[in-house]
Amino acid sequence: MRFFTLLLATLVSLQSPLFAQENRSAPVKDVGHSSALAERLAIPFASGLAGAADTPVFAWVENARGVRNVMVARAGESARRLTDYREDDGIEIYGLALSPDGTKLAFVRGGDASFADDGLPNTGQAVEAPEQTVYLADLDNDTAPRAIGRGHDPLFAPDGRSLLFVRSGTIMVSTGEGEARRVADLRENAGDFSWSPDGTRILFRELRSGHSIIGVVDIVRESLRYLGATLGHSSDPAFSPDGQAVAFIQFRDPPARFEDSRQSFWSVRVADLATGNVRTVWSAPEGEGGQYYGTRGRNLFWTASDHLLFPYEGSGWLHIMAVPARGGPARDLTPDANEVENFVPTPDGRSVVYSANPGDLDSRTLWQVDIASGADRQLTDDRQFAFFPVFGGNRLAATLTDARSPAHMVLIDGMEALGAKPTVAAYPTPQSVRFTAEDGTSIHGQYFRGAGEGPRPALIFAHGGPRRQMVAGFHPIFYYHNTYIRNQEFAAQGYDVLSVNFRSGTNYGRAFREAPRTGREGASEYQDILAGARWLAAQPCVDPARIGIWGGSWGGYLAALALARDSDVFAAGVDLHGVHAMVRPVPDSYAPDEALAIQRLQWDSSPMGAIEKWSSPVLLIHGDDDRNVDYRQSLLLARELTARGVPFEELAIPNERHDFFRYESWLEALERTGDFFDRRLEPAR
Repeated sequence: MRFFTLLLATLVSLQSPLFAQENRSAPVKDVGHSSALAERLAIPFASGLAGAADTPVFAWVENARGVRNVMVARAGESARRLTDYREDDGIEIYGLALSPDGTKLAFVRGGDASFADDGLPNTGQAVEAPEQTVYLADLDNDTAPRAIGRGHDPLFAPDGRSLLFVRSGTIMVSTGEGEARRVADLRENAGDFSWSPDGTRILFRELRSGHSIIGVVDIVRESLRYLGATLGHSSDPAFSPDGQAVAFIQFRDPPARFEDSRQSFWSVRVADLATGNVRTVWSAPEGEGGQYYGTRGRNLFWTASDHLLFPYEGSGWLHIMAVPARGGPARDLTPDANEVENFVPTPDGRSVVYSANPGDLDSRTLWQVDIASGADRQLTDDRQFAFFPVFGGNRLAATLTDARSPAHMVLIDGMEALGAKPTVAAYPTPQSVRFTAEDGTSIHGQYFRGAGEGPRPALIFAHGGPRRQMVAGFHPIFYYHNTYIRNQEFAAQGYDVLSVNFRSGTNYGRAFREAPRTGREGASEYQDILAGARWLAAQPCVDPARIGIWGGSWGGYLAALALARDSDVFAAGVDLHGVHAMVRPVPDSYAPDEALAIQRLQWDSSPMGAIEKWSSPVLLIHGDDDRNVDYRQSLLLARELTARGVPFEELAIPNERHDFFRYESWLEALERTGDFFDRRLEPAR
């Protein structure tokens, strides 16, 4: 059994339900290395911020030592805990939705937020897998939330009386009393739901094989219709303010052999609900930005000022455009933003709030821009990282982090924390660095300088995705929140660590994200990993003979590739659920002889393609219910390493998913990672 001291902030979060969190800045005390990792992985992590449409009420999920609970706060009042879960049971909570007046809250418990209808996870290894269940809570009294049915994606009607949710393609509507009513059965996965302003219709996007379509259910007439179907994808549907029309984004992907085509592949369209007629409001010009790419959130809004807001990369950077809903020229609202990550209009429809990195590509700040004038202003400090702006009534909140404080919720006007804000005073700010790959590409990273005197061992950290960017602070995604803690603890134990933002990652522009020959097309991003190792080796306190590498998912792929290609550079590695054989079926647009050459390149871009050179030891970690990277990828590698006599260690975690659901799984994986490097690279004690 592991023993460790619980954080003060954790103790606060585990008090009885509805207890006000009085200490909003609880520091995490320093402890010895033997228990520091366990304690710091137990730090409360906040996510899933939601706001009520008409009043400043907010809700989010807090995960402290694997114990997930729902938190609720009204602006100006202390946060309270709505639920009373007490176990590290691996059961996710997500999909929070508040009624417009802020008196009711719905949420989902169970299942997998990323794979809503794809089998029930049972990471806590219960006798029966927990159901994916929608719960409803009345925030005006102290009664416990009650289950109203199996499903996901809850959403309140404008009057707050009805709640829709989905169960395996079936749209259900509940009033909170009796059984939920079946409204429509859809063929496949549906999402992007919204209610018409009068609450009589439900709008959605339905994913089908190779395409997607927009549909509307009239719950009064009990009718279903689809709008503007094409030989491509329709996404991000939005009702007009009067509910008489629907806007959506239409796009298609370029064929594989023309993946760099600069033709126009997408447009913004509006369908009239009375006639069914569809008109194109705006089409992407040929050239840069002719292929569609969206933000990490909703990508189309129809504002009260009758503008359509959407993202566009015509400058080579993801910006927010505004076009009159009746049609006309589109205007770039964020010309100086560099890359916009997510955005939301203000409730009055006159402005847009967005998260971006203007001036510093490794930053993340909130800004507000006026649609009519284009005048903008900065809302958050450069020393913080701000993500996911959300309105509750006319009050704005967001998720903030910095080098010492993990993700927590903050009211932006006044910068007041809505709930607990734990801190780790001992964590120094990583240094943002740049270095150059062999082909001249400039690469960004974060350098965690190790404690003690040199020569020290050093580690490369490779993130997953690969559509990700690490920052010089805590990350708002739980997976990278945990890896940031591990990297800080490595530095405290005497390792230099370089976290590499390799090409194909986000927030450095389209050319960097869509860099040629990445992944199975040539693994060009591996140049950036190798350049990072050489940069580390050149640091005066680093021992070049003791450089390791670790990462998960795409980062696991790159860790395995580094060990296979360059065991003389990388003395050891840890590969969490990586991809090891990149060979995939080739699209039909290639001739048979071309297909063979493509698959040969896929093989050569894989760790398996260079496995005969692999000699450095590796630790393989994988959960056997992973739905992102098939567990067979690690089974394959273990067999191949065994046959070649390459030393490896293994940690198989029954029932775990890709992003481990349980605290104990994260702790075991990251403790084993540290122990492995300690034995293989021997940091000074």
